[in-house]
Amino acid sequence: MKHIIATAVLTLALTGGAVTAHAEGDVKAGAKFFKSRCTACHTIDEGGKNKVGPNLFGVFGGTAGKRVASFEKRYSKALKKSGIVWNEETLNSFLTNSKAAVPKTKMAIKVKKEKDRENLIAYLKTAVK
Repeated sequence: MKHIIATAVLTLALTGGAVTAHAEGDVKAGAKFFKSRCTACHTIDEGGKNKVGPNLFGVFGGTAGKRVASFEKRYSKALKKSGIVWNEETLNSFLTNSKAAVPKTKMAIKVKKEKDRENLIAYLKTAVK
C-alpha cells in the first residue's frame, strides 16, 4: 500500500498534478465533432456496420488492426503490425497525425486542435461502453 501511495505522490509531483487533458473533454462537443468529421467512414453504435473504416464501438482497450473481426481483411498491414492498444494516449497520437503515428496506414486524419481531440476522445469513451 505504501508503494502505491508513494507512486501516486511521485506521479503527481512529476506531472505538476496534471491529469490527462482527455478526461476534461466535452462529450457533447465530441459527439458533434464525430458527427461532422467521422460518420462518413465510421459508425459507433453497438453492432453497427462497418463503412470505409471499422465500427468504433468498444474501441478502448482494443488492439489496432484486430479489434473488429468483420473488418480484418480491410485493415492496413501497417495498422495490424503496430500492436497499438487503443487508450487516450494512443488515440490522441493517432488523431493528431495518423500517418506519423502509423506510417502506411490507410487512414489519413489530422485533428490539429488539441481541444477537438480531447472532446472526441471524451465522446468515444462514453459512447463505446
